[in-house]
Amino acid sequence: MVYASSGQQGFRSALEDTYQRRDLVHLSAGSRVPLLRNSLWLVARGMVKLSCITEQGDDLVLGLAGPNEPFGAPLTNLDLYEATTLCDSDLLCIPLDEVEETPHIARSLVTAMASRMRQSEALIALLGLRRVEERVRGFLELLAQEYGQPCEQGLRLNLRLTHQDIAAALSTTRVTVTRVLGMLREEGWLQLDGQRQLVVSHLPRD
Repeated sequence: MVYASSGQQGFRSALEDTYQRRDLVHLSAGSRVPLLRNSLWLVARGMVKLSCITEQGDDLVLGLAGPNEPFGAPLTNLDLYEATTLCDSDLLCIPLDEVEETPHIARSLVTAMASRMRQSEALIALLGLRRVEERVRGFLELLAQEYGQPCEQGLRLNLRLTHQDIAAALSTTRVTVTRVLGMLREEGWLQLDGQRQLVVSHLPRD
């Protein structure tokens, strides 16, 4: 399970109280989420990769949506926008007209979208770094701080991000990412736990 702040937990409680009679949509890892023109998706549990296909046919990672974060067709102008679960996930589908009729949910969604915007800006800033090593470190730090689960070694990323996913997010190659990750593991900055999950070991745990 991805770690959630007290603010996120409060938001989740508000949503569950409002939509307690609505079934969550459960999708297994690697599932494509159908994007609906007049509805938003909200992550209750799990993680979703947001990406698009470039004109050259490459997969470009735009960001991630974790617990209590929204995504969906109404939030993008990209035609080839895709959403794929990175782990087993429970999602809530919210029609836009219901958002408009429920003020406290609308306010909460604005807060959640602001968080997503900050993440997008952080990713853009990483692309300005010359050294790929700095981009990879910054990317993993961002994920660990946003979504990491405290463990003995540091902050665990319970995500199924491939080396290609990281490369697509940072405008580099899979081979380069593999090399940098190996170097970070040799330094002890990064570890793999018994379940082959990445652990960023130098960050403080809450």
